[in-house]
Amino acid sequence: MSQRKLRLGAFLMATGHHVAAWRHPGSQADAGVNIDHYIALAKTAERGLFDQVFVADSPGVWHQGGRESLSRQGRLSYFEPVTLWAALSQVTSHIGFVATASTTYEDPFLLARKFASLDHISKGRAAWNVVTTSAENVFGNFGLEAHPDPATRYARAHEFVDVVKGLWDSFDDDALPRDPASGVHLVPEKLHELNHIGRFLKVKGPLNIERPPQGHPVIVQAGSSEDGKELAAATAEAIFTAWTSLAEAQAFYKDVKGRLAKYGRRPEQLLVLPGISPVIGRTEAEAQAKWAELQALIHPAVGLATLEPFWPGEDLTKWALDAPPPYIPEAPRGIHSRAQVVLELARREGYTVRQLYEYLAGARGHWVVVGTPQTIADRMQEWFENGAADGFNVMPPVLPQSLDEFVDLVVPELQRRGLFRTAYEGRTLRENLGLERPASRYAQPQAKAA
Repeated sequence: MSQRKLRLGAFLMATGHHVAAWRHPGSQADAGVNIDHYIALAKTAERGLFDQVFVADSPGVWHQGGRESLSRQGRLSYFEPVTLWAALSQVTSHIGFVATASTTYEDPFLLARKFASLDHISKGRAAWNVVTTSAENVFGNFGLEAHPDPATRYARAHEFVDVVKGLWDSFDDDALPRDPASGVHLVPEKLHELNHIGRFLKVKGPLNIERPPQGHPVIVQAGSSEDGKELAAATAEAIFTAWTSLAEAQAFYKDVKGRLAKYGRRPEQLLVLPGISPVIGRTEAEAQAKWAELQALIHPAVGLATLEPFWPGEDLTKWALDAPPPYIPEAPRGIHSRAQVVLELARREGYTVRQLYEYLAGARGHWVVVGTPQTIADRMQEWFENGAADGFNVMPPVLPQSLDEFVDLVVPELQRRGLFRTAYEGRTLRENLGLERPASRYAQPQAKAA
């Protein structure tokens, strides 16, 4: 039996990750704003002993392409994640909640307060997915003239995360005795002003909520660019990433873990969680039939819209769908890491335009595995045991159907192999992920003196 256990997150994309999932009978078409749908998903993921559930988020509308593809999108209306997770924490008891929030478009004081509140409300189950926002279409929502370039966004992100962590440390763990007998509610010297003045941010503090139960909510990062890997090595405790081959995933795993030492960190302090989108059948034929059924629901206008970010400025409607793309470009600026994965896939497999958008339609370039529970467990085990993953961000193609199938069919197979837990280890997300509770920055000198 293996001592090291897989970490599993459920990446919930409203109706499911397949671009046409909202049309499928196994989905919930109004899922983005259906709280009962999310309650059921959270309970299913907890029944499956997942570590966490995660939703991506953007401070704008998710769409590329023209009016035709816009009219056929199923991902235009969706909940703000921290609000959603606060509600779902009240109908669950163990599973963690990863919410996306942007260091480019949010305020660090308000973000720190929001996530500290979520950690208290959930009793220690909050996580922040740190993003810099790659979408070029949101800056107008914030009164800006342009979207900052990647180098500026990531430089701000390093400073932003440090400020947020400092604000979470505003109160020492024992700052609030709340002693009615003495009348002392707070020990003033245990409350700290941050007084940060940096290149991008000026924040006085202190935060007006006490230190979160986890010390800091778990820090998650998504992205595989050079800047993204460096941000993860410096700040993250889990990284979501996208690869389609074992060799690529192994190279990334070795690379990002190898960056930790210069930040005084150990390899086990960063969990690498690639995305996997499983299409599950009790037989191989059933799995392939499910995949074919989903692919048949893709309208060509929606399919071509998934390719537009990788061929910016190109009129893709002029391309023959059943021939390879006329050329493979250099990865566009701003989405470099994801574009590299997609464009390398197009080169390696010699896909036609239709085949490429059909692949991307499944999970936007993440690893799609079609097969039986045993086949899917085989592939996950191979990556887990060969230096490619510490676990996976499971991306169900259709929700709720595909999550139900994973929990009922794949989880028992992973447990049978000794790869996955049979009970939660703790109450907080950190405890279940095997991550240490961070000491306050203000406690460090005292600890060294002792």
